[in-house]
Amino acid sequence: MALHLHRAERTDLLADGLAALLSDPLPDPFAAELVLVPAKGVERWLSQRLSNHLGVCAAVEFRNPRSLIAELTGTADDDPWSPDAMVWPLLAVIDESLDEPWCATLATHLGHFETGEEYELRQGRRYAVARRLAGLFASYARQRPQLLVDWAGLPDDLAWQKPLWEALCERMAADPPHIRHAKTLARLHESPSDLPERLSLFGHTRLPVTEVELLTALSAHHDLHLWLPHPSDELWHTLATHKGPLPRRADTGHRDVGHPLLATLGRDLRELQRLLPEPDTDEFRGRTDYPDTLLGWLQSDIAADAVRPRGRRHRSEDRSIQVHSCHGPSRQIDVLREVLLGLLADDPTLEPRDILVMCPDIETYAPLITAGFGLGDVVHGAHPAHKLRVRLADRALVQTNPLLSVAAQLLALAGGRATASEVLNLAESAPVRARFGFTDDDLDAITAWTREANIRWGFDQQHRRPYGVEFLHNTWRFGIDRVLAGVAMSDDSHAWLGATLPLDDVSSNRVELAGRFAEFVERLRVTVEQLGGTRPLHEWLDALTAGIDALAAADEEWPAAQLQREFAEITARAGDTRTALRLADVRALLDRHLAGRPTRANFRTGTLTVCTMVPMRSVPHRVVCLVGLDDGVFPRLGAVDGDDALARDPMTGERDIRSEDRQLLLDAICAATQTLVITYTGANEYSGQARPPAVPLAELIDTLKLTTEDPELDVVTRHPLQPFDKRNVIPGALVPDEPFTFDRTALIAAQAGSGERARRPAFFSDPLPPPLPEDVALEDLLNFFKDPVKGFFRALEYTLPWDVDGVSDVMPVDIDALEEWTVGDRMLSDILRGMTPADAQQAEWRRGTLPPGHLGWRRAINLRDQCALLATEALAFRDTDSAAYDVDVDLGNGRRLTGTVSPVFGDRLVSVTYSKLGGKHLLQSWIPLLALAAGYPDRDWLAVCIGRPPRGTTPRIEGLGSPADPVDLLADLVAIYDAGRREPLPLPVKTSFAWASARHTGDDPEQAAGFRWRSGRYPGEDAEPAHVRAWGRDAWLRDLMQPLRPGEEFEGETHRLGAYSSRLWLPLLRAERPVR
Repeated sequence: MALHLHRAERTDLLADGLAALLSDPLPDPFAAELVLVPAKGVERWLSQRLSNHLGVCAAVEFRNPRSLIAELTGTADDDPWSPDAMVWPLLAVIDESLDEPWCATLATHLGHFETGEEYELRQGRRYAVARRLAGLFASYARQRPQLLVDWAGLPDDLAWQKPLWEALCERMAADPPHIRHAKTLARLHESPSDLPERLSLFGHTRLPVTEVELLTALSAHHDLHLWLPHPSDELWHTLATHKGPLPRRADTGHRDVGHPLLATLGRDLRELQRLLPEPDTDEFRGRTDYPDTLLGWLQSDIAADAVRPRGRRHRSEDRSIQVHSCHGPSRQIDVLREVLLGLLADDPTLEPRDILVMCPDIETYAPLITAGFGLGDVVHGAHPAHKLRVRLADRALVQTNPLLSVAAQLLALAGGRATASEVLNLAESAPVRARFGFTDDDLDAITAWTREANIRWGFDQQHRRPYGVEFLHNTWRFGIDRVLAGVAMSDDSHAWLGATLPLDDVSSNRVELAGRFAEFVERLRVTVEQLGGTRPLHEWLDALTAGIDALAAADEEWPAAQLQREFAEITARAGDTRTALRLADVRALLDRHLAGRPTRANFRTGTLTVCTMVPMRSVPHRVVCLVGLDDGVFPRLGAVDGDDALARDPMTGERDIRSEDRQLLLDAICAATQTLVITYTGANEYSGQARPPAVPLAELIDTLKLTTEDPELDVVTRHPLQPFDKRNVIPGALVPDEPFTFDRTALIAAQAGSGERARRPAFFSDPLPPPLPEDVALEDLLNFFKDPVKGFFRALEYTLPWDVDGVSDVMPVDIDALEEWTVGDRMLSDILRGMTPADAQQAEWRRGTLPPGHLGWRRAINLRDQCALLATEALAFRDTDSAAYDVDVDLGNGRRLTGTVSPVFGDRLVSVTYSKLGGKHLLQSWIPLLALAAGYPDRDWLAVCIGRPPRGTTPRIEGLGSPADPVDLLADLVAIYDAGRREPLPLPVKTSFAWASARHTGDDPEQAAGFRWRSGRYPGEDAEPAHVRAWGRDAWLRDLMQPLRPGEEFEGETHRLGAYSSRLWLPLLRAERPVR
């Protein structure tokens, strides 16, 4: 038997050779061929390739090298020295050895000598540290087993590893891995194993020294075929004399390399060649069919291990290598789909299955890819790329299994403060919605309750205690009690139960929802309480499973089955360990176990495949796309583990993740048969600041300049920030002779954006037709004059932009001016309804709006005192019982004003507000006063308006007397009301009041109105959404000073703003009179 080496530049050539080998069957017709592959994606591709050659791929068993080694060493069912199994006895050894002198370094790191919070924090590292050390010991055994024998060259600061390993070996019943490895080698040299007599190892670019030794020993009694993708036969023969491992710092093999990419990207292959024994046969399957393109030239030079630019002139239509510089990940996906559509349009024979998309960080790009492709059945008339079906591979289980996603959320909640947004996010997840029957409307109501009840974080006082906060306010218990109390009582009942004030927003048809919401929060609280303390692993998993069952339900059976399977696998690896774990330990365990892993079913399904760079890196595709090769992301940051003895002085052949990523790029370059597409972030998406490409990508770009006779060759396409930039639609601007984008929406937007910039037309060029002359309700008139511009949009049922009230996770320590007004106005209303100031203060404190503790209590006292002053003044004028007066005023022309004025105290209307008294409040008393004066002209009516002063605390009191001509004034207000429903009138409340006030006092009206209109340090009325919609953003006051129209004239005014302001406000200002 022998070791047979087969080399080729591409794996498709190797697959063809393997097919030829398998076409010669084994002597035993029932014997299976054994083929070892590095990844699931390679397995699926290879089985399809063999089927094309053999008719059917049968009796071929695909396995990875680890499973073969496990079979050879007798650990196929259970390997006690695998890192996931080793971690448990190692954790027990560490716990037992913390008081040993040699373990002082490890004990200090784990907080063994600390107390209090620092102790708990550091103890939470136990599993993570033990798992990392188990990984290091397994790495030693796999890559440098001699270190576990003599520990030669171990640095002094790592001396604790030797006694720790010895203590672990004493605890384990099985032979240590280095001894087991030596016994296995001896057995394989002595006699054949039970494996088939012919084995193939396909597609590997890196093998550790122990696996090479095992394979060499296996070849003593078996035919072992090593199918090795190697880009250059010339380089192989050049380095043929470089044999045997040596310190990496002493390796000078790169100096003998002729091609720069082989020197910078091909270290893994060079070091593998060093480790491989001399084969009995060495076959190279070469190729000469390099296309006459830039990609073909590059691959040809790599194969020749030389740079040969002579006679090569790059053609503009040659797009075989494309490098796209974009503004961030989202823009990279935009560019990718345009590139793919262009390639599919240019070549009718190209199909999605011929395209492979790889990215280093699949989790970052997965949601962007999902949003950018494959939605053709959902989004009609959208981007053409949505017609392409995409299959994502290598996703983490928490991203694909909804129940495992809930498990991750529960573990995060258990270790956190249970903020309002975290709990609501959990409630919005599909499994929780299914369990509790939450609909979209239900979730909107729950969010509103959470906001109105002022829930911020923490389940109750006990849950908050570790954070040094023991206030009940703003906890989930506080808020849920308010919701449930609101089912039985209203806020108007002026009563509370202990610290609970009923929530006034729970309608009768939401009673059942309130119960489900309370049950959800209680189950979550119980689950989080169970996920605390220290306990063995099986109890943690039982508590987590119980919590998931209580809170979540899946529509299908597979998520629950997979969850049980994963948890059972974790339990099986841990054995019967009783080692106590903390929450941080369990989180670290599950994070590692549920990380992304490739599955065979996700690859080569006929759709566009998107995966990480490991599974499919060396599989040939007509188009290979590498997305996200950003500086700082690729290659992965190779921070040296300070506890890794191998990293202190690495040997050739030992794993280096940065070298591994560079090899991935070289494999991808060689795997592209027609086009290589690379995207990266070349500019900051916010600032536009240029960013360099990743270093390996920069080396590729530099090498391409050497590949042709044109040293100024630039294959980088620098894309604009926006997909609707005109460069995307102009032929030849980004790609030769044609537009870059296929998106018709981008074309429309680019045409609009590049057209002549004209002044924005007026929102209304002509008024709407006049409304029918019908009667006017007093209430409608009052609502309109609260804000005449908004009144126009309200009449049209036009929805204006508004600020969405979100849920806050921050406990209030202060309140802003708007919140202060809300609290003050509510407290003032409570006092006027009969509550004492002290009770009003107590009620407001129980709402949770104010800061907790003494800080909020002091603020409540200040607000209470101000409200008490206002209420005292109001009650002094409300010295009689209130009455209501129906009014029915004939306005002429067959129209009437009808309504009810209430409350009226004797001959007085008494209004009070917590706001600083202004024109808006005066107007809301002026209109009812006019209605009373017109309906009951025989009485002397008076309106008293009370509010806060501009400065100080003494209430401001203004009086309005009855005018001589109330009917005429009401008719004019109705005329303004009619005009305001036809178009937005230049009548912003504060600005128009300032204009009229200045006109009334003889001051400059334009200057006074300008202060109110234009934004400065504080937003002015020009920033109001209704005003922006009517007159545009950043409109000037002069935009409101429009020419007068027939019938709008007013004495002394030359434009509409002045005329309408004077018509509305001057009669009111002239009616002011003292009340005392």
